Amino acid sequence: MHRFERQINLQGFGTEGQYKLSRSSALVIGAGGLGCPALIYLAAAGVGKIGIADGDTISISNLNRQVLYGEKDEGKKKAAVAGSVLREKYSDIEIEIFPDYLNTENSLGLLSKYDVILDCTDNFSARYMISDACVLLNKPLVYGGIFAYEGQVSFFNLSNERGERFNYRDLFAVPPESSQIPNCDETGVLGVLPGIIGTLQATEAIKYLSETGTVLSGKILFYNLLRPQFYEMELTQNPDIFQYMPLTPTAFRNFDYSLTCSSVRTIDWNQAYALFSENPEETIFIDVREWNELPRAENLPLLHLPLSLFPEEVYKAVEKQNLLIFCQAGVRSVKAAKTLKKIFPGKNIYSIKGGITDPHSPVRALSVETPV
Repeated sequence: MHRFERQINLQGFGTEGQYKLSRSSALVIGAGGLGCPALIYLAAAGVGKIGIADGDTISISNLNRQVLYGEKDEGKKKAAVAGSVLREKYSDIEIEIFPDYLNTENSLGLLSKYDVILDCTDNFSARYMISDACVLLNKPLVYGGIFAYEGQVSFFNLSNERGERFNYRDLFAVPPESSQIPNCDETGVLGVLPGIIGTLQATEAIKYLSETGTVLSGKILFYNLLRPQFYEMELTQNPDIFQYMPLTPTAFRNFDYSLTCSSVRTIDWNQAYALFSENPEETIFIDVREWNELPRAENLPLLHLPLSLFPEEVYKAVEKQNLLIFCQAGVRSVKAAKTLKKIFPGKNIYSIKGGITDPHSPVRALSVETPV
């Protein structure tokens, strides 16, 4: 019995559809709540080559929705574990692993190797970067996103029946202000929601690669888990989007996507330590996580100033000139930096990208304490 017998027997799909899938390739960017179900069904369907790009590691809090992982995988690279699981399940497809975060230097080369791209990321900087890269490369892009109890899916960079093409900037021309970006830890998510949306992303990719049915080009499909209800919305083209995005590969490589998502400056951990080393007397790290968040950052010269205490306690930061702000993943630190910049416009204020979840964070090396 053939692994794909039920698909081959399906009228309108058949041997031809299965052959097209086996000769195609898909890159899944983000092996988290959306990426795990997307990867499972792309591999199960027989997509010939699947790329997995993610620089993040597995934590216990991921396990309610990231179904390729288990408790024993904590601390391991998501891309490596996901690739290992899929290779063990299916020997007839090729799995490529890229255990690093994409950036403007490496993304164009990687995306160009695949027939379709699935954006399964969870942050605005990555979404705009991936969308702009796909526009430059003329690559079809399956977008998925979730918030609270609702998710959405669309297919970008494909012509609809009227010959119109849409990308992520037609939906959202520019990134939101940092104050408008919710904190994922505070918002929460039911694990089944990204499962549904990620599966829909895989569905759109499979239809495109096998040339079966129609895809969501020019439309965005919404799903509300509470009602429950699906509904569609027609997209309209935004003629002004090209003033906000890079128009050449060179411009793309020089485009700072971290800065477009906020009005504050962002740096990585290496740059932060370089700044501190240059002027330790006038520089301090500021941890804006809540008091109970782990791991501790006790090996850093820092001020612990939880975001929940803003703005009442920010006067404590006035003694230093250079403020290096971090949080768990780099979202709240942007919001905190923006607030501090308004209060102390003359100071040098930076948000550290990726927070302590960044692989280069010194805090990650500390042992995690058990909450009392």
